[in-house]
Amino acid sequence: MNIEHEDLVQMLTRLKLTAIRDRLDTLLDEAGRQELTTRQALAFLCHTEIEHKNQRRISMAKKLAKFPFDRTLEGFDFEAQPAVDPKQLQELSLCRWVAHGDNVLLLGPPGVGKTHLAVGLGRAAIERGYAVRFIQATHLLAALVKARDEDRLEEQLRQFTKPKLLIIDELGYLPFERSASNLFFQLVARRYERGSMLMTSNRSVGEWGDVFGDAVLATAILDRMLHHSHVVTIRGQSYRMRQKRQSGLLDAAKIQELETKKTRASFQ
Repeated sequence: MNIEHEDLVQMLTRLKLTAIRDRLDTLLDEAGRQELTTRQALAFLCHTEIEHKNQRRISMAKKLAKFPFDRTLEGFDFEAQPAVDPKQLQELSLCRWVAHGDNVLLLGPPGVGKTHLAVGLGRAAIERGYAVRFIQATHLLAALVKARDEDRLEEQLRQFTKPKLLIIDELGYLPFERSASNLFFQLVARRYERGSMLMTSNRSVGEWGDVFGDAVLATAILDRMLHHSHVVTIRGQSYRMRQKRQSGLLDAAKIQELETKKTRASFQ
C-alpha cells in the first residue's frame, strides 16, 4: 500500500494529531533508528501526541488561572525558610486535598514566600487536571462589591465557585468593610466542602476578626475554612530583606530589627 506523505498529513490533520503531523518525518526516523516494532512505534507516536496535548492543556490552564508569575515548588528555597516542612509541601503537591475539597492556609509575615508556594501548589493542581483561579484578596472583594452594586452578584459568585481550586492571596493586608466581609462569607459558604480554597495571609487566624471587622463573621468564615484544612506557618526572614542585606543596602542588625518587629506585629 503506497501512502504519500501528503495523504498522511491530511489524515493526521483530520484526526487532530497535530504533534505527530508536525514532526512526522523526525518521529518516523527516530522509530527506525531504535528499530521499534510496529506496536512499539505506534505507542511511541501516541505518547508524543499525548504529551503535546497535555503541555498545551497545562499552558492554557495556567493562563486561565491568572498567576502573577510562574513558580514551582521545586524552585522554593527551603533552606532559607526552615520553618517550612518540605515533606508537608510534597504531600500537598499530590493534591489529594484538592480532590477532597479541603483548604490550605499559608500564614506568615510579608516576604517569606507564601505567594511562591501558593503558585507552586496551584501549578501542581493544574498538572493533575484541576481548574485553578488565582486572585488577590482585595481584587476579589472589589469584584464582588462591583457585582453586587450592578445587580449581578449571583453570576459573579458562580464564576468564583467554578474552579476546583480558588487561590486568594494577601488576605489581611487591608481590612475589609463589613458589607464586603459578608460577600466574602457568601463565597466561602458556597465553596464549603465542594471546592478547595488556598489562602495566604500575613495575619494569624486569631486576628481575622480585625481583618473582617466582625468577630462573629470571622468565626463563621474560619469554621468553614478550618474544618478540613492544612495550615503552613512560616516564621522566616523576608527574601527581599535578605537581598538588600546581600547588596549592602541594609546592615544585618537593621534587618534583624525590622524582621523582629514585623513578625511580632503579625504573629503574637
